[in-house]
Amino acid sequence: MTTIESNKVDIENSAGNVFNYLSNFNNFQKLMPAQVTNWTSTENECSFTISGMATIGMQIIEKAAPAHIKISSHGKVPFDFILHINIGSTTPEKSSGQLVFEAQLNPMIKMMVEKPLTNFFNLLADKMREIK
Repeated sequence: MTTIESNKVDIENSAGNVFNYLSNFNNFQKLMPAQVTNWTSTENECSFTISGMATIGMQIIEKAAPAHIKISSHGKVPFDFILHINIGSTTPEKSSGQLVFEAQLNPMIKMMVEKPLTNFFNLLADKMREIK
């Protein structure tokens, strides 16, 4: 099992507000870096292309307010994965967030995607700071 953890970030917003925002994929497009194109979404599913990589589909499969959102790969993807969004409450007005990616990757694929995925998840985590 390959596990990639983003940096843990502090967010100037309550855990409940962050959870509500991230529970809807229609909000995710605002968090995506410029390398993401062809974005389509509903509340619980999305798909997009990462330039130079692949088209990715995801669906929300579990929500545990206000601390955890579990997302799985969906549709035609290069490999199956699970993405956990962990949200911690530090004070009533502040929270923290971290992304944890899990996938069964063969050594060749892992070597090719580990660094770009780590950078991608760190960018998403940094963007979580902007949730208002």
